[in-house]
Amino acid sequence: MAAHAQSDIMGAVRSALRNGSSRELSQYFAPTVEIGFEGDKQNYNSTQAELVMKDFFAKNPPSSFEFIHQGQSGEGIQYAIGRYTGRSGSYRVFVKLKPTRGAPLLDTLELTKE
Repeated sequence: MAAHAQSDIMGAVRSALRNGSSRELSQYFAPTVEIGFEGDKQNYNSTQAELVMKDFFAKNPPSSFEFIHQGQSGEGIQYAIGRYTGRSGSYRVFVKLKPTRGAPLLDTLELTKE
């Protein structure tokens, strides 16, 4: 049951990235989210993180997004690597979900231009 719920959250994150929906994505943000662009990482509260992603999606509307690798650490931290293709090119995307109060939440989101 728990593994099913976790895969549902990763699927919902994939859907939000595919749709370019910061609002949809923000439902899965941890209270503090680390977002990185080209290695420049900053921590944001969930409201700020939604605005950062809204700006990114506005400048780079998605044409496609797909996870190419998913895994889980021994501590239950899920991660995935994907490819986001948008107006300004392709990005390698790293997503990390950390268990928070029983549910995995999006803790880290890194985008690196390919």
